Amino acid sequence: MSSLIHLVLCLILTAIPVPAGKPVTAAAVVCVLSCDTLDPSRAQQDTFPVPDKLLDGRLLRLHVSDADGMAWGSIDRGVTGDSVWLDRSWDGGATWEGLLGKASIPGTWTGTRTLMYNVTDPGKHRRGLIRACGDAAGVACTEWIHPKVCDVVCDGTAQPNGDTQPVPPTTLYGRTIRLHVDGNAMAWGTVESGARGDEIWLDRSWDAGVSWAGGSSLGRTPVADGASTGRTVSFATRDPRGRHYGGAVRACGREAGHQEGSCTAWARPAPTRAQAAADALLYSYDPYPGWWPSSWWNSAATLTAVIDHARTTGDRRYDWVIARTFERNRGVFPAGERSSDAIEGNFASRAIDDSAWWGLAWVAAYDHTGDPRYLSMATTIAAYVHQYWDPGTCGGGVWWDRERTYKNAVTSGLYLRLAASVHRRTPGDSVWLQRSRTAADWYLASGMINAAGLVNDGLTGDCRNNGQQVWTYNQGLGIGGLVEIWRATGEARWLDAARRLADAAVGGTVLTRNGVLTESCDVGQNSCDDNQKQFKGIFMRFLADLAAATDSTAYRDYAKRQADSLWASDRDPLNRIGQRWAGGTPNQADWRTQASGLGALTAAS
Repeated sequence: MSSLIHLVLCLILTAIPVPAGKPVTAAAVVCVLSCDTLDPSRAQQDTFPVPDKLLDGRLLRLHVSDADGMAWGSIDRGVTGDSVWLDRSWDGGATWEGLLGKASIPGTWTGTRTLMYNVTDPGKHRRGLIRACGDAAGVACTEWIHPKVCDVVCDGTAQPNGDTQPVPPTTLYGRTIRLHVDGNAMAWGTVESGARGDEIWLDRSWDAGVSWAGGSSLGRTPVADGASTGRTVSFATRDPRGRHYGGAVRACGREAGHQEGSCTAWARPAPTRAQAAADALLYSYDPYPGWWPSSWWNSAATLTAVIDHARTTGDRRYDWVIARTFERNRGVFPAGERSSDAIEGNFASRAIDDSAWWGLAWVAAYDHTGDPRYLSMATTIAAYVHQYWDPGTCGGGVWWDRERTYKNAVTSGLYLRLAASVHRRTPGDSVWLQRSRTAADWYLASGMINAAGLVNDGLTGDCRNNGQQVWTYNQGLGIGGLVEIWRATGEARWLDAARRLADAAVGGTVLTRNGVLTESCDVGQNSCDDNQKQFKGIFMRFLADLAAATDSTAYRDYAKRQADSLWASDRDPLNRIGQRWAGGTPNQADWRTQASGLGALTAAS
């Protein structure tokens, strides 16, 4: 096909025949990294994962860019009026959206192509298949992509890498039906104490068990004549190519003499605890706007938790999330779109602490990827935050908001950590070193740290400790900032101060109850707001940093105790983690509590 043909499309939406036997449904626009109908000239890749189809001498081809998650079709060696389009299915090919991007060859041309369409829809938890179809004195289609799910290995694997059972078995007329998973998050089912004709299969869902179109009766296998057991082959539960993480599975079976079946509970397999929490957290990420709707600073802290996990494990499968979040959120947004405040570009807003959270996220992104644009953004944000360092009130500290109404622990702790981090990653720097020294000295002398070694929320108008609530994240930010200035200077006094803050938290009774990190809103019938849901994971991130700096067995044991507690008492079979790490009610669970739990599990790993 000529380059001119690749740049010009003639879209004629006319009714044409389709392969018989399959219903056709109307299409809605899907947006992932881009929205449907992107021009193929903008594709990052052009691959051909299925064989071309010959149709009466015409060449029908499916083009795929996994980097974009999109596909398009082309027809060549044709004549005027020949056409090409895409079919897209959300139920494994049982039904499809037809005629997507239908284009007909105009006069004097020999070929044409469709626009690009998303293959799959992770934002709405639908896994799609797509194929190219053409009409040239008859209709034909290529094969679908991608009917098999592939992670470390692909659907259909027979040899497991280990064997655990994440949920209890179910029984049916004396048969026992079990769900098994292995170290690669592959799943299979077995039936025991059965007889000839009994059946075992898996269901796989990408929306946490709400539906399983396209994943029903996977590997359906009968018990052989003379046998009493049966098993399916293994199926993947993560689809990194389609940007689906943490698919849910269950094992189901049927006794030969009855029509009804029985299934285990749904489970979301993962090879490690932290990976399980990360997969469940990525379920809530919306790739088109590139954040976790709809909390601005929480999304920054959540991205940092994902990056910490990735950096700790060496896992690169989430690097696209980092890049996507950066590109989609560094611009300008009106009030109400990302935050109640307007976002003015480069993550700046009137909420100074919100900007600083994003600064720490980009420091973590730089450490993980080495991409200099992340360090550049962190430095830009640090410079913005520094504008609100004001020695004219209380001798220093950073204002919490642009209106300069409050000097508090969170903004001051963020600034200290961010300033020292920028210094350590900027060769030849002296400016940020001096700023971080000044910030650390002021922080310790500010009065925000009370006699018990705990950090109260902030200062009064006359620069005294306001006695407001001690929160775990304020304690953690103090630890993190002091550890980073110690790394920058080598001065033991900073590390000693970090230890004092940590010991007050893990050894006292205010923030630790019965050995478990506990927020004041975790107690009794209290409930935590959307901000407070995320505090404990932030503390654990910085306690782990201190443990690494000091090689402290006590801090590592404490981290392990938190991970053990939340895994045993605060997690469901889909690895969703709640607010109360010791369990109990009322217990909230959403992506914020999930990010907090991931922070604890990463700290212990």
